[in-house]
Amino acid sequence: MSAPNRDEVDRLIAAWKSERPELDLAPLAILSRITRISRQLDIARHDAFAELDTWGFDVLAALRRAGSPYQLSPGQLMQETMVTSGTITNRLDRLEELKLITRGPDPDDGRGSLAKLTNAGMKAVDKALDDLLERERVLLAGLTKDERTQLADLLSEIASKLEG
Repeated sequence: MSAPNRDEVDRLIAAWKSERPELDLAPLAILSRITRISRQLDIARHDAFAELDTWGFDVLAALRRAGSPYQLSPGQLMQETMVTSGTITNRLDRLEELKLITRGPDPDDGRGSLAKLTNAGMKAVDKALDDLLERERVLLAGLTKDERTQLADLLSEIASKLEG
């Protein structure tokens, strides 16, 4: 007798094994779960970033991680958030309208500008991060600390190979 299905992916793999027994379905066992977990994470992030949207959080978080004085050039923000020039300009315009950032000249580059986190932006990004971390802890609650560390290490191996 086969092991019971633990999750929906086990059910899908069992069905594929029945129909296509010659296939190695090992990638599905991993990557289909990552996809499903990603969907749950997207929901958690959407809820945590409700006031900012994910794109707003990404920009504010990049500024927050930069450390005092919490400012970066649009080019640096493009690299941090992996978006185009036009996209970062639109995002900065919107965040400036919301008074979460200010923009001013770059003293080191007369043609450049810097986006700077405001106090309201700092509070918004810190609140969103706290909320996100709590939601992510819930998603990972079934794992021990050692299992979380092991999983993070394994995913890092995959990510580093894909990014390299």
